[in-house]
Amino acid sequence: MTLLDLSVSLSFVLGVGFLAYVAVIVRTFLRARPDATGDPARFDWHFLIPCRDEEAVIGTTLDYLDRHFPEAHVWVVDDHSEDRTAEEVRARADAGRPVHLVSRRLPRARTGKGDALNAAYRALEAWLPGDADADRVVLTVVDADGRPSPGMLEVFAGPSFFADPDIGAVQAEVRMSNRDVAVPLPHRGRLANRFARLLARLQDIEFRGPISAIQITRRLTRTVNVGGNGQANRLSALRSIDRGGGEPWGRALLEDFELGLRMMLAGWRNGYTTTAWVDQEALWNVRQLITQRVRWAQGSMQCAPYLRRVWRSREFSTLGFLEVLYFMVQPWLQVVGLVVYTVPIAAFAYNAVFYPAFVLAFLRQGGAVLIAFYLVVGVAEFALWGPLYRRRSEPGISRRAALGYGLALAVYAATTYLVAIRAFWRIVRRQGSWHKTARTAEPLPVPAAQQAGTAPEAAAV
Repeated sequence: MTLLDLSVSLSFVLGVGFLAYVAVIVRTFLRARPDATGDPARFDWHFLIPCRDEEAVIGTTLDYLDRHFPEAHVWVVDDHSEDRTAEEVRARADAGRPVHLVSRRLPRARTGKGDALNAAYRALEAWLPGDADADRVVLTVVDADGRPSPGMLEVFAGPSFFADPDIGAVQAEVRMSNRDVAVPLPHRGRLANRFARLLARLQDIEFRGPISAIQITRRLTRTVNVGGNGQANRLSALRSIDRGGGEPWGRALLEDFELGLRMMLAGWRNGYTTTAWVDQEALWNVRQLITQRVRWAQGSMQCAPYLRRVWRSREFSTLGFLEVLYFMVQPWLQVVGLVVYTVPIAAFAYNAVFYPAFVLAFLRQGGAVLIAFYLVVGVAEFALWGPLYRRRSEPGISRRAALGYGLALAVYAATTYLVAIRAFWRIVRRQGSWHKTARTAEPLPVPAAQQAGTAPEAAAV
């Protein structure tokens, strides 16, 4: 078998496998129903916000949380900020609000988000009375620009989530707060603004479409995992995976996935809901977006050693193991996929230049139909999320716009191959640095679909 034959065969297998996976998650996505709510007074609520140079947004975030969740305590970790982040936090604590500042200074600071969250965890543990019921204490992680939906705590307190003693963590759906901004880049031209708007919308589709569908499907395999924003954890569950010294969070670049995985290995179940959500800022810059996704892909690759423990664990069914396996090998498959998809394309282009008669004969004898089929299926697997997004999330957009967003998502998805290669190269070079996403303080309009009473959002660059 030649390299070309092998590449074509592998590309076919990967394509069919991915198509089957998409069919499964779309089915569960369309069948999902709202989650029942509960009484949040049964629990003690705490928000954890890791910060580094977040002066632009932390003040409005604290004001928002105070307005909508006055019963909750807020723990802000200042990871050696060089701006007025700490001053913004102290001002609200001095005003009598339940806001706590946890300061980290170099050389112990800026060592990763996991370490920052561990610092907040230790401060909270020291603050809690000795007789506190750890099963009733819930720690919710939000970003400095995060906006939890006003009814989030009622949903988290529901029978499918923390009212169930087996639930260790819950992840809320993530939405992009700046998806409806008309002029995201006021100092740039019309084309740059149109592209920035499209990029923000595609991130919203990504999180509320395929990512949400994957999480909903994971309910069936009991492998729901948590993200970095809108992640809620039961204190007793965190204690059960504490490495000792107050470190339930690990140091992988994808510390949230690692945490959720360790929760499941310890016997806890994780929940996911679309009835509650958290708004965050979409990125308007491709370079920053790729840097963010490279960090995520590399973090997933760093978690590969956990596969042996998942394989041996009785907490995971065979189907659950396969789901975790698929997620964790995805970046590696994309590295392989870049090769197996590139080789046939390169071979076709070579033959088209040097052997045009052969290529024409191939196309006439069914090759054109085969290529068209590959293209249609390959694009449709991503393009369908545009119409599904309109149906489930944003009915106000037109059918034409939804189809256009779906086609754009297919192009957007192609960047994952570049992301996987860069993440792999960083692994090879043993680079583990963490890059922070910049923000601005420009106010954003409240999206039409958001519940009444939410605060103005902050913009991202």
